[in-house]
Amino acid sequence: MLQVVEVPEPHAGPREIRVVVNACGVNPVDWKIRQGFMGGDLPRGMGSEVSGVVDQVGDEVSDVTAGDEVFGPTSNGAADFAVLSHWAHIPATLDFAGAAALPVAVETAARSLDLLEVAAGQTLLINGGAGAVGTVATQLAVDRGARVIVTASERNAERLRSYGAEVTPYGEGLADRIRELAPDGVDRVLDMGPGGALAELVEIAGDPQHVLTISDMQAAAGAGVLTSGGSTSVRRWDALDHAATLIEQGKLTLPVQQTFPLEQVADAERLSQEGHLSGKLVLLVE
Repeated sequence: MLQVVEVPEPHAGPREIRVVVNACGVNPVDWKIRQGFMGGDLPRGMGSEVSGVVDQVGDEVSDVTAGDEVFGPTSNGAADFAVLSHWAHIPATLDFAGAAALPVAVETAARSLDLLEVAAGQTLLINGGAGAVGTVATQLAVDRGARVIVTASERNAERLRSYGAEVTPYGEGLADRIRELAPDGVDRVLDMGPGGALAELVEIAGDPQHVLTISDMQAAAGAGVLTSGGSTSVRRWDALDHAATLIEQGKLTLPVQQTFPLEQVADAERLSQEGHLSGKLVLLVE
């Protein structure tokens, strides 16, 4: 059961800042933690990304001052205060809800593209790319100069095309559809689909080491493909500054599908668990 409770205030340590939280992004990991899929003891807080106003600056921090508006990753962010070890300033064109939607999706997308070594002139296939990570990965790859093909449902196709992607349905016959779109082949594949497609994606890429999945972890080892995630991955939080620059340039956007007051966190998690989202869910802290 989810409920709002009183806990001791956190405080910024060395190389950290504390923010008064305005918004907190909702991610699948939140309901997975609650249901025991991620290990650890319960009860525990939720919320792994926030935006807000800096009110404490720790020792050895020189790039922010109290009153600055920032966004970044955290733990237990669905609260009045959150402590951040990584952050970026919120672009002037973005509100708090939009900023809170970014950190996890930006980091995951940037890390995945780096592991795949996606570069200008390549063709990248993103399988199941209509969600937050796929949305950001599409735009980051386009910014790198790659050609991007995304599998998605028709209801998300127009939005993905507006980012510079080509869109085709996922599911049966995918390899044939990709051959029609890219007769010379696909250089890299980023998989975030529901599972069961890795064998076909390896066939499309021609090399299992050119395929990375962040969703079908159980089948990854047998398919010989790359994976990323978990506690052993090197995080790319430095990508937040680059994302802020792209937002200011009009080259990156991540839609917020719906906002909820903090007291309705259970409703937000329920919708998150149902899936099939076309944008981020965000909690507003007042």
